Amino acid sequence: MTPRAAVPVRAVRLGPRSAIVLTLASVAGLAMFLWPLFTQVEPSPMQHGTDAPFVFMAVLPVLVLIVLAQISEGGMDSKALAMLGVLSAVNAALRPLGAGTAGIELVFFVLVLAGRVFGPGFGFVLGCTSMFASALLTAGVGPWLPFQMLCSAWIGLGAGLLPRRVTGKAEIAMLAAYGVVVAYVFGMLMNMWFWPFITGASLDYYDGSISYVPGAPVLENLHRFLIFTLLTSTAGWDTGRAITNAVAIVLIGPALLATFRRAARRASFGVRPTFDADGTPGARSR
Repeated sequence: MTPRAAVPVRAVRLGPRSAIVLTLASVAGLAMFLWPLFTQVEPSPMQHGTDAPFVFMAVLPVLVLIVLAQISEGGMDSKALAMLGVLSAVNAALRPLGAGTAGIELVFFVLVLAGRVFGPGFGFVLGCTSMFASALLTAGVGPWLPFQMLCSAWIGLGAGLLPRRVTGKAEIAMLAAYGVVVAYVFGMLMNMWFWPFITGASLDYYDGSISYVPGAPVLENLHRFLIFTLLTSTAGWDTGRAITNAVAIVLIGPALLATFRRAARRASFGVRPTFDADGTPGARSR
């Protein structure tokens, strides 16, 4: 018999249209991070300061399209929207508590757990809305925000795609490991958004080149980028973020998972009441 906790709950069900839109948004977002590796750009510290508003204007309509696609397919109801609003507000309130000091960021473990319980579609939208809400709360709106929104959306999406059959302590271990991995991936991607535009990047304790070289082969620039990331963030900020995610998921994860699953069962996402010919309530259907 399938354990009760392992039964999939989809606060936001991904229908064909919304799945296509989400896939296209992810592909476009990845291209937004990696395009300097495949073309020649001249490093300029103001580069993203000028193009970020246009990127932001592109990201927000995609998010709106996803929401509208969900509603039109019956994949997101008022209860899911209410849950999305509550968890976005919680994440927005949690983020300033750590303020990123030494990599301590409290926004990601809730995102991972919510994506796990409510599904990949919900996780994707929650990642975007959480970062946007927290940026407004902390005056953190800047050229980095669209990139943070996409990275967080992918984290929530990935959490919802993890194997559903894993339960109990194994599930907590899986989620903690996932939290560690995405902490480093988030750090790498957020380095990539600005690294090609740094002029004269160097470190006193490293003699090699860690700057982007316009027109250089992809693997050569990628090698420089990996060294840059390893020396500037992996051992510090990213590791702090990974430890925070793992500790929070191990300590708070079981209770939050139970709470989210109880809320999902009570909300009966996507279930609509039906009525018999005489107007009396009948069986509920999706």
